[in-house]
Amino acid sequence: MAVGAALLRPTRHRRRASSGSARRLQGARRARTARHGQAGRGAGARLVGRRHARRPGRVIRIGTSGWSYDHWVDVLYPAGLPVAKRLARYVEEFDTVELNASFYRWPRDSAFAGWRQRLPDGFTMAVKAHRGLTHYRRLKSPEPWVERFERCWAALGDRAEALLVQLHPELARDDARLDHFLTLMPPSIPVALELRHPSWNDPAVFELLERHRAAYVVMSGAKLACIPRATSDLVYIRMHGPEPASLYTGSYTEDDLRWWADRLLEWHDEGKRVDIYFNNDIGGHAVRNARRLKELVAAR
Repeated sequence: MAVGAALLRPTRHRRRASSGSARRLQGARRARTARHGQAGRGAGARLVGRRHARRPGRVIRIGTSGWSYDHWVDVLYPAGLPVAKRLARYVEEFDTVELNASFYRWPRDSAFAGWRQRLPDGFTMAVKAHRGLTHYRRLKSPEPWVERFERCWAALGDRAEALLVQLHPELARDDARLDHFLTLMPPSIPVALELRHPSWNDPAVFELLERHRAAYVVMSGAKLACIPRATSDLVYIRMHGPEPASLYTGSYTEDDLRWWADRLLEWHDEGKRVDIYFNNDIGGHAVRNARRLKELVAAR
């Protein structure tokens, strides 16, 4: 099984992405500064989202990591729009979002319940696990966090998409620790694992994820292995930007986005549910790239 180095996508040989074998990829990479992505208040009137053009029955969701950034003014929001109305503007264009603020401060159950009430039908929210579990404890003694995740899922209801668990980049492979965590997680919560340390890129790890029906997070970003591998019925993709030396900045090219559109459709044709979130928020590139990818998928 070939595993990719820190690559964006194959630049010459555009092979079909397979759920059975990881492929070596090639391309460019990413950058960005620290940011908290969104602030959430639960209560309020239900937000109204648009219908999104896609083939009947298609489950391909395209969105961004976070929704509230000052540098998205004049890209997503008009100048002068109150911060409290940014989510309402976001749901007019997209049908999913990745909640990143939960990594820094875990919301109260009432906040998740408030989002459930406000978000329009058909809109979903992926939730990033708190760094207390992933970066401080590094998956050790996860029981208290598993209980929090269960309450979160109960509060979000059908607005819940997936739980993103991004492991610390210095956390090397530990199959027993990962297996213990996944064993504790209830099957009702789809888990997506972002495994940044290169030691995790091993067939045995993919098999472990498959046994637990957990999604391997396909990453596109500087110094991150880009392996288009599906380990569950959910394919979860994070686009951290195309710059070669840093994360969270830069804009993907038209060729890059067309290549990814083809991959999304291939996974869909294999019966997968596909989520892709753009995390290159600096300069509003995440919004522009997500918009364009939506157009490309809808046109197929």
